[in-house]
Amino acid sequence: MAYKDIGFEIKDKVAYITLKREPLNVLNIAMMKEISHVLDGLAGRDDLCALAFKAEGKAFSAGVDVGEHLGDKVHEMILVFHGLFRRMDKLGLVSTAAVQGAALGGGCELAVYCDLVLASSKARFGQPEIQVGVFPPIACLAFPRLIGRKKALELCVTGDMIGAEQAGDLGLVNKVVEPDQLDHELETLLNKLRSLSPLVLKKTREAFMAGLQDRAETGLDEIEKIYLYQLMKTRDAEEGLKAFLEKRKPNWRNE
Repeated sequence: MAYKDIGFEIKDKVAYITLKREPLNVLNIAMMKEISHVLDGLAGRDDLCALAFKAEGKAFSAGVDVGEHLGDKVHEMILVFHGLFRRMDKLGLVSTAAVQGAALGGGCELAVYCDLVLASSKARFGQPEIQVGVFPPIACLAFPRLIGRKKALELCVTGDMIGAEQAGDLGLVNKVVEPDQLDHELETLLNKLRSLSPLVLKKTREAFMAGLQDRAETGLDEIEKIYLYQLMKTRDAEEGLKAFLEKRKPNWRNE
């Protein structure tokens, strides 16, 4: 099947998904459904050793389409977006991301949720959602498990952007490389995985997650309820999102 906003190929036991909605690879519902379709098609395959996310353009992804956070769209948007992570977990493949540029908002969440992350020295990471009146659900779920409570909360409540080196120091990124070495480093990593048993890799990842005693699905259910049925019913959430789209400063009312 041909896709409009992503590239997809399976090459030597690795499934590659490339974000191709240039220049910023903003994740809209249609694009995320394409990714979901690919992930669904990988279910049940026992010959794959890894899943690899890449991107074309100057940004890995600038996030989820803000316009689809408003009105009736938000429920579909959240369920489709979170469906990506539920599908990744269900697949159980070791997932990798090669981040060549900015990974912000939902783009940051997609990148760092992957098991292994490589980043160009030019990459940037951040969760700016708080600045437009919402919060990042997946980051709220994943960041405390990846980098610890205090820095995780700081990034979520300030919306600060950090560079690749700091992301590496915090543990959001496995390795930082020069931009022209990113593809090579990704293939080096994937070749290590290719040399191993796909079955044993899956079982190792399964055991690793069991060892964390991580009830991620339960946590995401609770986060979704807060986002959809509390946050999105506030006037400030609507105001922040509209202000972003209208390119003006939001007028917070704390209501």
